[in-house]
Order: sequence, then structure tokens, then C-alpha cells
Amino acid sequence: MNGASREALAAARERLDALTDNTSVDAGRLADELAAVTALLDREVSLRRVLTDPAQAGEAKADLARRLLGNQVGGETADLLGGMVRSRWSQSRDLVDALEELANTADLTAAQKAGTLDDVEDELFRFGRIVSSSTELRAALTDRAATTSAKSELLRSLLGGRARATTERLVTRLVTAPRGRSLESGLESLSKLAADRRERMVAVVTSAVPLSDRQKQRLGAALAKVYGRQMHLNLDVDPEVVGGIRVQVGDEVINGAIADRIEDAGRRLAS
Repeated sequence: MNGASREALAAARERLDALTDNTSVDAGRLADELAAVTALLDREVSLRRVLTDPAQAGEAKADLARRLLGNQVGGETADLLGGMVRSRWSQSRDLVDALEELANTADLTAAQKAGTLDDVEDELFRFGRIVSSSTELRAALTDRAATTSAKSELLRSLLGGRARATTERLVTRLVTAPRGRSLESGLESLSKLAADRRERMVAVVTSAVPLSDRQKQRLGAALAKVYGRQMHLNLDVDPEVVGGIRVQVGDEVINGAIADRIEDAGRRLAS
């Protein structure tokens, strides 16, 4: 997002954080309602254009949103949407993108409150790896001819009882309403959003063999020192990384021998 949309999204994030900091607010219900509004405005192009029309008064747009939603959503969702349509957006689609992000963030906040956010992060990462390694599964999940119910049922068979409910909801929303994104980029965005929820960065660590707990701690500490933020390690094993390790943080990549380079990661990144 650029310009006005970026500022509007930042303000919406702050309002969402203020809402979900209140223990009386059900973040999971808020996520469901925001997702429903996202789906509505994604379908109704003319409506979202009206709600983002800079020529219309902000309060008039907020009143319209309240009348349309009526009793279909709770007061927190209505207030949040009202604040968003009062803001200026560079493109009407940016409002929908922002609502989708807030819905996902609310779901992740609910997981954080329940103490399951770490599990959700790991499950999103592992599911992404499964998808990337199975062309058949990816084809089934991205098949435009397949119905929403068929995709939901497939995901239920894959994740139901094996992953947290939050993970299943996030992945199901992504698969059934990709909104022009690839499955891989959508999963990556969810993983980053989960990490941001805990003010952490994500390091994708690929090694020839599983790292020991001591090695993981040393690597995490070295990277946290460099970036000044807690680091979440997504671990993957690839036998082709013979005797070595590959660490990717954003666009930065480090390669080196496990025995020699874990402690050296911080020095090499800093340079």
C-alpha cells in the first residue's frame, strides 16, 4: 500500500490492538466478522467504491456502513469498520486488503491469548512445506473448478484434529478466497503476520540434519542480537545441505558449516 492507504492501515491496526487488549472483547468472533465483511466488500465492487470515495464525507460513509451491516456484526466490528471508511484510501481494493489483514490478526491475537500462537506459527510453516512438496495437493487446493465446500472438506481432512483451529481457519480462508494471490505467497504472509504479532522476525533454517536444542538456542541468540528483535526459527531438514546450514532472514541468506558457523552468524550478518 502507498500514501493514504498505508496511513489508514496503520490507524486501523492501532484501533484493532486497542480493542483486542480489552479482555472482554472476543478476538475470535471479531476475526469471523471482519472476514465476513471482507468477503462482502470483495464481492460488491460498487459498494466498496462508495465507502472509499474521497468526495463523500467520512461520517456519511460510516453511517452507510452501519445501516448496511445492521445487527449482523457486533459493535466492535461496526466501530472498527466505521473508523476505516472515514479514512482516505488510495484504492478501493486497499480497504478490502486491510480488512482481511485485520481479520487474520484478530485470529492470531485470539491464539496468542490462548497460548497457542507458537503452534499456529509452526503449523503454517509446516503446511507450506507440505504444499510445496506435493504438486497434486497444490493443484487440488488451487483448482478454480473445485467448489469452496470441496476445498474446505479437503483441508478439514488434512488439518482437522491435527492442527490448531486457528491454523485451519486461516488456511481455509486463504484457500477458498485467495483474492488473486498464490497459495505460497498467502501462506508466507500469514507466517509473517504471526511473527509480527509477537514482535518477532522469522528465520528459515535449513540443515542437513535436525539441530540440537543447544544449536537452536545459540543461533536464535546470535540472530536476535544482530536484528535487535526476538527471532522465531522455522526449521527444515534437507539432506542436500551436506554438513551445513542455510539461514534466511528476509532477503538475507547465510550459508556455513553447522559446527563452525552458528556462532559466527551474527558477525557475518553485522558486516
